[in-house]
Amino acid sequence: MRPWLRGLVLHALKNSRGFSRSHGQPPPPPAPQKIVATWEAISLGKQPVPEYFNFAHDVLDVWSQLEKAGHRPPNPAFWWVSGTGAEVKWSFEELGTQSRKAANVLSRACGLQPGDRMMLVLPRLPEWWLVNVACMRTGTVMIPGTSQLTEKDLKYRLQLSRAKSIITSDSLAPRVDAISADCPSLQIKLLVSDSSRPGWLNFRELLREAPTEHTCVRTKSRDPLAIYFTSGTTGAPKMLEHSQCSYGLGFVASGRKWAALTESDIVWNMTDTGWVKAAWTLFFAWPNGACIFVHELPRVDAKFILNTLSTFPITNFCSVPTMCRLLLQEDLTRYQFQSLRHCVTGGEVLNPDAREKWKRQTGLELYEGYGQSETVLICANTKGMKIKSGSMGKAFPPYDVQIVDDEGNVLPPGEEGNIAIRIRPTRPFCLFNGYLDNPEKTARSERGDFYITGDRARMDEDGYVWFTGRNDDVINSSSYRIGPAEVENALAEHPAVLESAVVSSPDPIRGEVVKAFIVLSPAYSSHDPEALTLELQDHVKRVTAPYKYPRKVAFVSELPKTASGKIQRKTLRSQEWGK
Repeated sequence: MRPWLRGLVLHALKNSRGFSRSHGQPPPPPAPQKIVATWEAISLGKQPVPEYFNFAHDVLDVWSQLEKAGHRPPNPAFWWVSGTGAEVKWSFEELGTQSRKAANVLSRACGLQPGDRMMLVLPRLPEWWLVNVACMRTGTVMIPGTSQLTEKDLKYRLQLSRAKSIITSDSLAPRVDAISADCPSLQIKLLVSDSSRPGWLNFRELLREAPTEHTCVRTKSRDPLAIYFTSGTTGAPKMLEHSQCSYGLGFVASGRKWAALTESDIVWNMTDTGWVKAAWTLFFAWPNGACIFVHELPRVDAKFILNTLSTFPITNFCSVPTMCRLLLQEDLTRYQFQSLRHCVTGGEVLNPDAREKWKRQTGLELYEGYGQSETVLICANTKGMKIKSGSMGKAFPPYDVQIVDDEGNVLPPGEEGNIAIRIRPTRPFCLFNGYLDNPEKTARSERGDFYITGDRARMDEDGYVWFTGRNDDVINSSSYRIGPAEVENALAEHPAVLESAVVSSPDPIRGEVVKAFIVLSPAYSSHDPEALTLELQDHVKRVTAPYKYPRKVAFVSELPKTASGKIQRKTLRSQEWGK
């Protein structure tokens, strides 16, 4: 065990075995609180990052020891429910045993060495979480991907990443076979299935036979942990790399202060496993001793999700705003969320109407957070702080977040500019290592003393950040700069609008104008389009500055989205401009 943790853990275990204190000495804080406080101090930038760190060894195995010593409630560490109602529950000790067996599959049966890359493309199956931990134990660099990847997507990612192995399920295996001949680096194919397939190793069979003893590799804090492909909303997907510490320690404080997690909590994050936010939950739940709840969710059904929230003792809920808006199509007051006490959201803009409706119907605040694949939590509304509806909250430490111009100069309050994170003189440990094999893009992401997120916002005098859009999403109409989020928020307040996406559209006089693509609520699907267009335009003029209203409106059955559910404005914008 690392020296910086050994003393804390030994102290905890001694106290659990009844070691006496001198008379009159106050009792020490509960052991988990002291250990989590150490991790949290590093996460907040108040203590230095240790030279060596491995999440499996230094976090999960520590919780296993604390659990055995009686320092944690009897909640599982992992709780999975299948589409048919079957359940898998692991304590931290059981998670440790199973992940060590999985690590032996990777290192022995597959022959993977530290630094080798494995593409991890699985639906919501327990093996996804197991392989995540096994990769940490073996030093294998994981590359998560969504199960909705096409043959073209898989080929692109496997070729660019030079991944040595891939692990996936029955549904995706044929797609991998179709392109594997074009991926010379791919040597090992692992199948998570109860049946066999030629050319593939069966993970479940190998796991059953694998030994339970495994020695975790000794990784440095800056060693690579994972590679993520950017969502592709602003161009071809790029590879970015996170280190053992950037994710392994970078989320501890946000798990405690934003997600409000403790060792007594059970958190359900509905995010697809291919999206970075699934990893966020792993890294902010387990350091705080919380249980990760996962439902296989064979279909996205609002009633089913709400019944799940009502039936299981879920205390903390995390979802994207799109899902929250879908749930709000139901009457939430009809459901009894007996255990639920804290809700967070992020990944896209939360419009004020949805937040206020959620709070009104559930009695719970919806705490918005903002971050990127390249970062941990950048801004957030946290428990106890005043919430300004429509704002993403304030900068979350250790980041120094500023709004800067295109040269990297800090702008005064109220002026719109680039959301930026200070990286000089000291680069935050919880920022990505860079875009792999793409030094030009890495260089373009930095201006002056700042990393430029590519998102635009303004900051008010109290430090609250107000999102206006991506750099390439901002609409410039007759010299008026219009952020799509502002128009989308206004539209969302009208009962006819289920979803909307706002982009620029060419105009011979103004250069470009606002165009809104709108998915109607079922109750409005048969309304006269022309009359409804005028009604929505007038509504936007009333709700926000009149120049922002959509001069063009198109009613559509669905909006283009990434596999993780983010609306792809780029697709609509390209369609409008003939690109």
